Amino acid sequence: MSFKNIVREFRVKNKYKGIGCRRGRSHIAPEGSSLSSSSLSSANEGLNQSIWVDLPPELLLDIIHRIESGQTLWPARRDVVACASVCRSWREMTKEVVKVPELSGLLTFPVSLKQPGPRDAPIQCFIKRERATGIFRLYLGLSPALSGDKSKLLLSAKRVRRATGAEFVVSLSGNDFSRSSSNYIGKLRSNFLGTKFTVYENQPPPFNRKLPPSMQVSPWVSSTSSSYNIASILYELNVLRTRGPRRMQCIMHSIPVSAIQEGGQVQSPTEFINQGKKKKKPLMDFCSGNLGEESVVKEPLVLKNKSPRWHEQLQCWCLNFKGRVTVASVKNFQLVAAAAEAGKNMNIPEEEQDRVILQFGKIGKDIFTMDYRYPISAFQAFAICLSSFDTKPVCE
Repeated sequence: MSFKNIVREFRVKNKYKGIGCRRGRSHIAPEGSSLSSSSLSSANEGLNQSIWVDLPPELLLDIIHRIESGQTLWPARRDVVACASVCRSWREMTKEVVKVPELSGLLTFPVSLKQPGPRDAPIQCFIKRERATGIFRLYLGLSPALSGDKSKLLLSAKRVRRATGAEFVVSLSGNDFSRSSSNYIGKLRSNFLGTKFTVYENQPPPFNRKLPPSMQVSPWVSSTSSSYNIASILYELNVLRTRGPRRMQCIMHSIPVSAIQEGGQVQSPTEFINQGKKKKKPLMDFCSGNLGEESVVKEPLVLKNKSPRWHEQLQCWCLNFKGRVTVASVKNFQLVAAAAEAGKNMNIPEEEQDRVILQFGKIGKDIFTMDYRYPISAFQAFAICLSSFDTKPVCE
């Protein structure tokens, strides 16, 4: 039997879990039907005991290796996700085979969106803006024209106007932006002038899961209300408009500056925690506000926008986006590591100072490209780009 038939069979098996069979035809058992729960459990047990669950580990490893190496692009890569959905043994084996984006350059599971990008080449994405609804959608691909209907939706954000500023709610779904939903993963909040933005995540950083006693909250507080400050985005004031384009600075509270030094690493999450699915229970180590000093790195990585040069013939400020940006816009930027912060030398190698970690720019009406790489994640890059969409009358 070919590997294509193997994938098709266990995907069909997953589809019909919890479905009863009657007179040779499949049907979904409605509430109050004559089909008893015992018969459903027997059917499920029979499905779980299929030949694919009991495959020898060596054969299973070879199957998943071949599927993972052969399906590197979406939507074909959903076969790898289907392997992890068969049963627990398949899931654990798939997690061992699939490498993190830093090593493979591929996005497979939801947790990949919170893991650092590749070191060698950036992951190329694009953002679509819907002005009427205030929704921004992040897709994996070069552009809508090249990807078409095969574009993989990664993240979505909805802008909410408030009296004290704007807020962007980030979700895994294209339409569900409820904070109590399992699709909610974080938010971006601005101040009144739009000069400072704070990125919040729905789960604590992996380097410090337990918070200090001073940050503990009431045991009656639900886990869905938690927010963890992982980054701050600052825009310089330019009231007189004499400083040229926008100047921004990003302080990555969850990424140490040593991450881009020789031999440096970033501690990234290994599993995705859906806070919306948790039940209310006593919380002894949960924080409902910003992280305390003990929960952030001592020397965080600081990113700054790359200074553009003035083009005499075009009479405009220019940056080399290597063909990824085609329309001039005040929103366009490139971020690199800051070599010095507050007069302190960060000991960053020269090649790292010139390497673009994140670039964002316009290619059409309401369409923008976003390319990111190590050490930031897709979620962090998306949040930084969202800050560029908010109105900044004192920074232009």
